[in-house]
Amino acid sequence: MKTLNEHLKKKTFKNVYLLYGDEAYLRNQYRDRLKQAMISDGDTMNLSCFEGKGIDEKELTALADTVPFFSDYRLIIVENSGFFAASGHDTLTEYMKQIPETTCILFVESEVDKRNKLFKAVSAAGYAANLTMPGDKQLILWLAGMVKKENKLIQEQTLQYFLQIVEHDMNGMRQEMEKLICYVGQRQVIEKADVDAVCCVFVENKIFDMIRAVAEKNQRQAMQLYDDLVTLKEPPMRILYLIIKQFNTLYEIRDLAVQGYPASAIAEKTAVRDFIVKRNISLGRHFELSALRQAVEDGTELEEAVKTGRITDRLAVEMMIQKYSRA
Repeated sequence: MKTLNEHLKKKTFKNVYLLYGDEAYLRNQYRDRLKQAMISDGDTMNLSCFEGKGIDEKELTALADTVPFFSDYRLIIVENSGFFAASGHDTLTEYMKQIPETTCILFVESEVDKRNKLFKAVSAAGYAANLTMPGDKQLILWLAGMVKKENKLIQEQTLQYFLQIVEHDMNGMRQEMEKLICYVGQRQVIEKADVDAVCCVFVENKIFDMIRAVAEKNQRQAMQLYDDLVTLKEPPMRILYLIIKQFNTLYEIRDLAVQGYPASAIAEKTAVRDFIVKRNISLGRHFELSALRQAVEDGTELEEAVKTGRITDRLAVEMMIQKYSRA
């Protein structure tokens, strides 16, 4: 992001960009910012957009060779083309070496294979930006900026709490914060109680609470949390999947922590947000590594048993909870 911001600030652009990564909000934000920086509002002569698979590469390159009309740049935006997820695309790969100085091709992709020849060609000729979830400090600054624009106030502690319970992507966070701002109305300060009243609780937080109850051998609470999710129409098979995922996350983080890695390094290695790493380190101390590995194996076997019709999905979850919460 730092490199993209520098290009936007100085208005010195590469002839080809690739925006990829798991954070759709950032991909769209930088797509729009690059578009606004290169093309004037209403200029349809110098802007072309392609989306989806099946784009004609020769048509795209022919358009890229066209001189811009009373503009410094001709911008071609290509979204979700699949060009970077499969082999081939030799025409486009070769063209990366000869893009005219007045043309910029902007790829915005959700699927990317870094071994792809086109990915390597774009990286060499221009700039490929991996846009992933920022750290908690950056997220807090971003959210605080949203609140400030609406002339509201929110404490950092409340923002940290907000991050723990909302959807784990920036679009979800933005939507929940907009709801919060509307909810408080004329009041200036957003409180923790407002977050509880308005924001959607992320299902994985319920799963974390369930595993914490399991770790504390509180079988009754674990089963109550499971019943709550079922009441909220959460499919038992998805709950089982999330339990397995949570145990696997605990195993990975616990393993790295035992090896002596600090929380910041674990977050980088596992691509898990800082606060999630810290709370998993704490929870992981309740389990031996071998028990966590066994829990993942047990969950996988139960998942297979459900798929083959040997047991029901609800029974599989109950068996998992009862085994690991047994005192």
